[in-house]
Amino acid sequence: MAFPPGFLDEIKARVSLVDVVGRSVQLRQKSRGDFWGLSPFNTEKTPSFHVREDQGFYHCFASGEHGDLFTFLMKTEGLSFPEAVEQMAELAGLEVPKATPEQAAREKKRHSLYEVTEAACRYYQKALRRPEGREALDYLKSRGLSDETIAEFRLGYSPNEGSGLWQAMKDEGIDMDLLVEAGIYRRSKDGRPPYAFFRDRVMFPIADKRGRVIAFGGRFMGDAKAAGIGKYINSPDTPLFDKGRTLYNHAQARKAVYDGQPLIVAEGYMDVIALSQAGWAGGVAPLGTAMTEVQIAELWKMDSLPYVCFDGDAAGRMAASRASDRALPQLQPGKSLRLLFMPEGEDPDSLIQAKGPSAIQPFLDAAQPLDQFLWQRELAVAEPTTPEMRADLERRLFSLADGIEDETVKKHYRRGFSDKLWNHLRAMNRAANGKGRFGRTYGGAKGKWQEAEPRGEVLKGQVVKELSRRTQQIVLAALINHPGVIDQFFETLDRIHFDADLDKICRELQKISSSGETLDVEVVTTHFSSRGDDALLRSVLSRQVYDLARQAGPQSTDAEASDLLEHLLMLQTQDHIADELRRRDMSGAERLTPEEREARVLAFRRNFDEGEHRLSEGDDEF
Repeated sequence: MAFPPGFLDEIKARVSLVDVVGRSVQLRQKSRGDFWGLSPFNTEKTPSFHVREDQGFYHCFASGEHGDLFTFLMKTEGLSFPEAVEQMAELAGLEVPKATPEQAAREKKRHSLYEVTEAACRYYQKALRRPEGREALDYLKSRGLSDETIAEFRLGYSPNEGSGLWQAMKDEGIDMDLLVEAGIYRRSKDGRPPYAFFRDRVMFPIADKRGRVIAFGGRFMGDAKAAGIGKYINSPDTPLFDKGRTLYNHAQARKAVYDGQPLIVAEGYMDVIALSQAGWAGGVAPLGTAMTEVQIAELWKMDSLPYVCFDGDAAGRMAASRASDRALPQLQPGKSLRLLFMPEGEDPDSLIQAKGPSAIQPFLDAAQPLDQFLWQRELAVAEPTTPEMRADLERRLFSLADGIEDETVKKHYRRGFSDKLWNHLRAMNRAANGKGRFGRTYGGAKGKWQEAEPRGEVLKGQVVKELSRRTQQIVLAALINHPGVIDQFFETLDRIHFDADLDKICRELQKISSSGETLDVEVVTTHFSSRGDDALLRSVLSRQVYDLARQAGPQSTDAEASDLLEHLLMLQTQDHIADELRRRDMSGAERLTPEEREARVLAFRRNFDEGEHRLSEGDDEF
């Protein structure tokens, strides 16, 4: 019996292939979604039976058996397909729908349509080798295709007149209604007989994921522009064919990817065929439109990180942008896209013809992760030179991240965008502070050139400011990740001069500590998140902070965090001493000899240390 579209997919989504196979085969996990065991079909001592839970299939290298959940039950338990579906539907908690007479009739016609498209494919292949197909065959040969490749992809030719096709179909017992429904013929609007949809075109059969021909693509052999028709056209949507759900070369690419080939998404038929002939057999293409969400999901069933190839011109960038936006909400842990761009005016086909098969590898190596492409796209809108423009860039980036449905991926995208933004703004500040070659700046009340601070002093001041803020962030990160040491440093934190926004976190930590609540990292971070301080908290608990001070991170011990804080507070104390010396001695220090200045420093330091010691001993007279 036939089952409604999506019903089998729903069963597969609910039932674990590993659990079902595991009832008869002892499996061991090698990596995420990757399991191995002894073959249930052959006697063996070394495991050769492979289950890919993430892609929903098994493969037995010993016997060559390959299939999905239902195939496994049919092969190992002798069930028919409907029986296997019914058993798994019960396990999934689904009710098997009853086939109506109308559904049965549609399924019978569906099988008939497969026969129609297959018969048409055979006709087009034969026509390519007849005299009327000579020009089409010469064209394919001029594109560098061998006879073996032409046969492998079942390329053909549709003659300019459709009478030969109609006669061939009648000879096979296929009536016109089925030819129209399969998209091979089209009914005329003026009452004339139906006409062949493809005329004078090189034909590219389009197959489903099982390798069955379901539709065609055709390239016009004459001057398409002069004729007022499309250079490439695809079959119209039919009961077999939905171009938004289909990938060209899907079946062959799936096998190639399974055998270790990279999955490469190209723009058109010739790109895929050229890639395959050059040894890159894992090529697929959408069918004349931007990739759809369904096609992206199909890609991820074959490979978690497919390469998506675009032209290097503005149109290619726009296509990459559309594909990225469609993929973004669907991202899952481990599943994304890698984007690569051809040189302007080139595509995989032309690149291979000009430079050979090896020309593709450098572009695969240079492919951009999706997050990097999105960052560069948004940054290119406008350089964030003002607070308002920086805020707009941050808003756009976080809006993209918030569109991701998976919470874990969303979190890491927000964090990654935040890091990229911070690093970019820091680089901009450094570049800005490095300007002014001649040591002068234009400004002042009268708008005249004035002497500016020496470049080195400006840079020094900027570095000191950045180091001070980073030190503050390290202290706060250590306290947040190790709240057990807050009491130990409760009062001495006042020695650190926090920036206004970071001081808010410090005061809040002290307030939380005073409440008597049992503290852990989750309690502290939840408290700040509830106050809307997520962005500020991310800047403190960032990779840059942990790179500078591992002891401030969540993986260190409380003792390590305590040692780090003591060291940082000691440095702050030394800075305090230096500031106090400058304050006391600035007016008269110039008149002192070097020996007198050193003696004054030592005396102040000694008094400071004694006071610290007496305070720690609880001397009330201090």
